[in-house]
Amino acid sequence: MPGLSFTLPHWLYWVGLIVFPLVAMVLSRRPQPDQKRYTLPLAYMIAITGGIIGLHRFYLKSLLGLVYLPIFLFVLHANGQTQDARSVLSDFENQLRVAERTVEREEGRVGSARAELEELQAAVEAAEEGSFAEKSAERRLSRAQDTISKGETRLTEARGTLEEITPLRDEAAATRAFWDDAAGYAFYLILILLAIDMLLLPGLVRRANAALPPEEEITEAERALRAAEAEEGPKHDSEYAENWIDRLSLFCGEFVAYWAVIAVFVYYYEVIARYVFGSPTNWAHESMYLMFGMQYLIAGAYAMLTESHVRVDIFYAPLSKPRKAWVDLLTSIFFFIFAGTLLWTSWTFAMDAIAVPSGNSVLSDWARGQIGFGEMIGGFGLNQWTDPNVRWGEISFNEWEVPLWPMKWVMVMGGVLLVLQGISKMSKDIREIARGN
Repeated sequence: MPGLSFTLPHWLYWVGLIVFPLVAMVLSRRPQPDQKRYTLPLAYMIAITGGIIGLHRFYLKSLLGLVYLPIFLFVLHANGQTQDARSVLSDFENQLRVAERTVEREEGRVGSARAELEELQAAVEAAEEGSFAEKSAERRLSRAQDTISKGETRLTEARGTLEEITPLRDEAAATRAFWDDAAGYAFYLILILLAIDMLLLPGLVRRANAALPPEEEITEAERALRAAEAEEGPKHDSEYAENWIDRLSLFCGEFVAYWAVIAVFVYYYEVIARYVFGSPTNWAHESMYLMFGMQYLIAGAYAMLTESHVRVDIFYAPLSKPRKAWVDLLTSIFFFIFAGTLLWTSWTFAMDAIAVPSGNSVLSDWARGQIGFGEMIGGFGLNQWTDPNVRWGEISFNEWEVPLWPMKWVMVMGGVLLVLQGISKMSKDIREIARGN
């Protein structure tokens, strides 16, 4: 079975976090057709991401996608058998290595003891009876005989283990090779079917669109009813925006919301890499929990603006708008204590992250106070971004070694957004109290 050795580059991680949401936001704002139709780009994307289980066929309402499922399940079964056989084979190989080392060690010891046996026997016979020399020679002779006896016992056991385990090891190796080859052949069969479907997709999309039922015309009354139902729905996010701070919070909230889609693709890749190719990644989990941590911080201002956070408002809900504004204004004291503390500590963490001694970029030198701000700006060049020997501040201790200082600066951004949104909310409360309605 082929393996995967792909490691996500750090630059691609950050480019994906920035570019993907922007593209998604643009696509989400495109006008949608009145009648839903199948599209070739989406069909190809589904084929690339989920084609090994026939999702592209299911998207086009083709039951031939069921052909992929038993082959894919066989790949999973074969990989499971390969894993079991690998464990058994590893156990047998460990036993053989122990037995081989025992044979090598004991043969040398027994051989040396046998070679000294006659000399030790002669020393005992030549020693004066009852003397210290006789007792010493007898102890040496006894140790040599004991070494020979125990060594021969260990050699017998080790050689028996070699004779017993060697055919079992060979059988386990053959079993592992069989299931590994079976999984590989089944996976190649899926790739062949997928390659054929890639060529057939344009025609499949055309036939799927041709099979769609004709669009039903609706009356003016039905259209008006749908419009009324839409107006009665939940408040749209854009209705919350009253100033540039609100619009900034809405933009940042929508931006990081699309990161959840990235997580779907990454964890899907991790599952396929782990269970199909037997190649678990060393970056998927770390990259995603760091991403969700940043998402939580950036989305705080959005949650505050849209009041989507959890709160107990049994006493707050019945109040009139001016009284609610008074309550919000008074409790904002505690909010600004929290937001200010978050901003200050985040700034401290961020500066410490780029100032770690292992950082050798000009930015790290400036953060440690070794150079001035102007010298730091003048020292920036292409090498600061492309030279692999230039290390920017704190990195993770895992194998992926992703820089951690950008996450710390996202904490600063989250704190700034929260403070700004608090100022916006406070100004709204003051205006509401002034109106007195």
